[in-house]
Amino acid sequence: MGAKDAEDNGEKEPLTRKAYEQELKRLHGELVKLQIWTKHTGAKICVVFEGRDGAGKGGVIKAMMERVSPRIFRVVALPPPTDREKSQMFIQRYLPYLPAAGEIIIFDRSWYNRAGVERVMGFCTDDQAKKFLATVPFVEKAIVESGVILLKYWLEVSEEEQTRRMASRIDDPRKVWKLSPMDLESYSRWYDYSRARDEMFEASDTQWAPWFVARSNDKKRARLNILSHLLSRIPYEDVPREKIRLPPRQKPKGYVEADYARHRVPERF
Repeated sequence: MGAKDAEDNGEKEPLTRKAYEQELKRLHGELVKLQIWTKHTGAKICVVFEGRDGAGKGGVIKAMMERVSPRIFRVVALPPPTDREKSQMFIQRYLPYLPAAGEIIIFDRSWYNRAGVERVMGFCTDDQAKKFLATVPFVEKAIVESGVILLKYWLEVSEEEQTRRMASRIDDPRKVWKLSPMDLESYSRWYDYSRARDEMFEASDTQWAPWFVARSNDKKRARLNILSHLLSRIPYEDVPREKIRLPPRQKPKGYVEADYARHRVPERF
């Protein structure tokens, strides 16, 4: 596809690897500044990622986490609920994971499972999904009013690109785990998911917790766009720090390095 064809289709030419890595490096530096500012100020940040299977949520989260501390940036990806959790208010199981002061919590799927996968796959009733959608704006308002910066992202992938990505997993031993029977079933229900997404947006796109939609057919551009947007939504500043200098190392004072040859990993490469 040429540049004009891409433009006519609302798409841009793919980024070169060099351009992508240069911009990602810059954004990583800004994420580290955000990390230091968050710890310094005690800010509380919560980021929600939603989207269809194959939309690229994992790649964005991986890019975000690559150069930051997992003690401050923490990813939450909950397993299916237990019988006890099924009896709770749906959003209740997610509340303990919300950020405390100095934390950035990233939800790889979230309480919106009730409005998406659970609704489409029949794990909850339509009435339960509607009650969730009626309640969630007020819960999110309470979260925001408690001082949490809440950002919600939906990654939008086309039918054709989702098919290409799902098919590529079939014979790739690194990705085959992403093709569970439920993944395959959800793939077949494209328009059920579209309707569920539309109703979810209508109910929960609020002034205090709006949805942000990122086109993700081009994974590299999506990662850069989302990270750049996320940084623009948080009023972080560069925290002044003293210049770091390595201290002098102590003298050995007769210490002789031990020989651990028998414990070494074989050097095959």
